[in-house]
Amino acid sequence: MKEEIKEKLQRVLDRAVEEKELAGGSVLVLKGGQEVCYAESGMADREEKRPVARDTIYRLYSMSKPITAAAVMKLVEDGLLDLAEPVSTFFPSFQKQMVEKDGRLVESCREVTVQHLLHMTGGLVYGGRGGLTGEYMDQLFEEMDRRLLGESPMSTAEFGDLLGKAPLAFQPGQSWRYGTSADMLGAVVEAVSGKTFGEYLEENIFRPLGMVDTGFYVPEEKRSRLATAYEPDSQGNLVPYRGNHLGIINAMDRRPAFESGGAGLVSTADDYARFARMLLNGGQAGGVQVLHPGTVKFMTAGALSGVQEEALADYFTNLCGYSYSCLMRVLKDPGKARMLGNPGEYGWDGWLGCHFLNDPAAGLTFIFMMQKKDAGTTPLARKLRNVVMCES
Repeated sequence: MKEEIKEKLQRVLDRAVEEKELAGGSVLVLKGGQEVCYAESGMADREEKRPVARDTIYRLYSMSKPITAAAVMKLVEDGLLDLAEPVSTFFPSFQKQMVEKDGRLVESCREVTVQHLLHMTGGLVYGGRGGLTGEYMDQLFEEMDRRLLGESPMSTAEFGDLLGKAPLAFQPGQSWRYGTSADMLGAVVEAVSGKTFGEYLEENIFRPLGMVDTGFYVPEEKRSRLATAYEPDSQGNLVPYRGNHLGIINAMDRRPAFESGGAGLVSTADDYARFARMLLNGGQAGGVQVLHPGTVKFMTAGALSGVQEEALADYFTNLCGYSYSCLMRVLKDPGKARMLGNPGEYGWDGWLGCHFLNDPAAGLTFIFMMQKKDAGTTPLARKLRNVVMCES
């Protein structure tokens, strides 16, 4: 059965590379914590003729978010953070926030809490969608980009403080919107722990799990393993993408001042599998208890109301049948979903196409790594995971 799954995955992956859906990528599947198969195809860097390898390093973008949620819940376990705590406890700029309503600003009826951030129900957004809230975020990221490679780059804490001055898209708790909540949580982790976000992750998640290739930048001795990001040109050919996005330095060649909890990490397939396996195994991996089983159950239960789930499905049309919790999708109704899975399947993806799922009912972990601009969950990712779910 293992060979049959690998052959199917290899065929699908090879065809996608041939048809220029991606330059290259890899798939790793585990069941019961044990590897079922690994497949790779294409180039990590086409210009240098460097093929994808098992240890290729990928920019995770939003697949950083579940790791951020785990860091927050570790602080909750340690009694250092309360989910009901207002964010203004750590960042006073979150006091007396304003909310956009019908093109004008009104007072917020309640404060944004840590729990709102974990479930993206606080009203913080990304830019690019217009309105007073979107315009503020566009300007904030423009300022970050201007300073990104200069002498005074914006820090995690400064970004968090400025988020408190942003108009909210809705009254906290009343809806759902994808946005900068995870970045704000990174700033909260810093404020609570007294460490940089990267230091906290290294001490509490990466080092205990043996995630030796995961971090907010790539050291010089590992830089030859970093995959190049690509984008299609006007003829559909893949060309290198060199831009910086959401305050992330594309070259990953320096320790950033802004350690983005929403988009900043790099990792390998094996490293991320260690994190995913920890969640699937009730917070434990390799004999190390990173989180308690009850914490993982909370993280993966699905926390949205019916109205909030409608907003999720409206924003991400491919997430019909899903709820959301602790910066991850959680499958509630497989009959409505556009990907095969069992109730309780959870995970997330990234802007450059990385995708992961844990399916507790099948004891399955699926990791897909690629680097293509504006990808998210691609048709290819759905095809690959459907192959795996059919055989599980």
